[in-house]
Amino acid sequence: MQAPRYTATRVIRLAAQQRSRVQVRRFAKFATPIKSRPLRLSGPSIAFVLAGASVLAAGVSFCSSLRADDGSLSHRDRDLRDPTLPRFRLSDIRKHHGKSGSPWVTRGDKVYNITDWVAAHPGGEVILEAAGGSIDPYWDIFTIHKTAHIYEILEQYRIGFVHSDDLVDGKPVVQEIEDPFQHDPLRSSRLRTITAKPCNAETSTDDLSNNSITPNELFYVRNHMWVPKIEEQKFTLEVELLDGTTTQYTMQDLRDKFKPIKVSATLQCAGNRRNDMTMHAQQTNGLQWKVGAISTAVWEGVRLSDVLIDAGFPVQQAMQGHTEANHIQFSGSEAYGASIPIESALNPYGDVMLAHTMNGEPLPRDHGFPLRAIVPGHVAARSVKWLKRITVSDEESHAQWQRRDYKSFGPNETHPDWDKASSIQEMPITSAITNAKVEDQKMLLEGYAYSGGGRKIVRVDVSTDNGDTWDQAALLDDEMLSLGRKSWTWTRWRYKSTFNVARLDKQDTACSMVVVKATDEAYNSQPESHKSIYNARGNLANAWHRLKVCSDCNG
Repeated sequence: MQAPRYTATRVIRLAAQQRSRVQVRRFAKFATPIKSRPLRLSGPSIAFVLAGASVLAAGVSFCSSLRADDGSLSHRDRDLRDPTLPRFRLSDIRKHHGKSGSPWVTRGDKVYNITDWVAAHPGGEVILEAAGGSIDPYWDIFTIHKTAHIYEILEQYRIGFVHSDDLVDGKPVVQEIEDPFQHDPLRSSRLRTITAKPCNAETSTDDLSNNSITPNELFYVRNHMWVPKIEEQKFTLEVELLDGTTTQYTMQDLRDKFKPIKVSATLQCAGNRRNDMTMHAQQTNGLQWKVGAISTAVWEGVRLSDVLIDAGFPVQQAMQGHTEANHIQFSGSEAYGASIPIESALNPYGDVMLAHTMNGEPLPRDHGFPLRAIVPGHVAARSVKWLKRITVSDEESHAQWQRRDYKSFGPNETHPDWDKASSIQEMPITSAITNAKVEDQKMLLEGYAYSGGGRKIVRVDVSTDNGDTWDQAALLDDEMLSLGRKSWTWTRWRYKSTFNVARLDKQDTACSMVVVKATDEAYNSQPESHKSIYNARGNLANAWHRLKVCSDCNG
């Protein structure tokens, strides 16, 4: 006999009689897919079914044929939204606040159970503030969320709609909220701001050209949320070992107990030059950085390995592979998290450090005050700011930014498998032109080249005719860039040439397409085309950098 098939509404009705997860699963396996979408059996879907059961048990009908006492059609009958999903009164939604254990939010007239999302989202603390009400005013502040990509993620957690009796012009009344960014620091007007809340701003090309060490106020800013306010006197760093043993350190402990080190290191966002990939391949998801999501500073602090030894971690055994420790997880005070492999953390030549000083001054608030991790040669996403906790673990951080972002895929992978892809750690080689001037038929080009993993730049090749012929740029030396056990910084370069016109099209009669590519000491070089390395997130956009230079160019 063929198994019975139930609609989602029927599943909810049956569950209402049993009121248990076991029965939900038993009935749900017979559910007829809705709009070719099967009924999911975990997380928010179970909550959806149970919530529907609760509503039914309370006597709220799911039928669409009810009439009011006067015989007129009820609000329910005029509700043209998906009839298979339940309706919730705002009074019931408010019960699912941030401390309820089952937080819900609304977006427009839709209701979402975000219980599972909060644990994986670095902004969980802010989301919980919105729980029991609308997420819209928060996203009006966090405008970075207003993308199709984020909407698709949220839709996975939808459980129903706001009841029509609680809607005004199709939407619930939205409450006023406190702006979590109101205490953020002021930023230099010289930075190129991409988003203000949270602040994401890149170093200008002029400042990239003029400074081998980036001044603190001009160092690019990459924030995922607001900047936390932390009092150094009340700050403690917690270190947790595999067995659960914890040790706490104040800032004074870190300064007094451990030998200080000083390292010059470049930090670069995985999305640096993403705008190039968008222009030369196709649209990418993410902040459209140009060439300025990269900066260099001299960092001072203490070695991570020294702190781990003091906390009781057997570093020598771990370096020989004799422990179950595989990763070091970093957690920030604003809920951001990331991790690095144990071999990177403990490499005596890796210079991984806990930094409290940047270019001779206490860390600015935008850059991690009072303490941050610095993982030289790695993607900056692993150099966690506002560091509050270090965890020795057998697995990677569970944070979204480790498991569901800062990874790269092939050009054909439109539905990538996030779990199988490796997290970005050491950065590939890249280069960029930051200044181009033409004067008296003489052309001056300046820029940077950088490779991760401590690999030194050995050559920068420049072409002034779109790659037909090549010459080499002069590499600039700066002793401040050599602090550390390996080459952790960019190399700045300069190139002078006679300006030769290369006809690009009928309109460009006095322009040339200038191209730059770099080579490191392992003879890694850059790919020619962004199309060959395209990925939807636009990460690791390190193809040859191209810039059209014309006879009237001046900076």
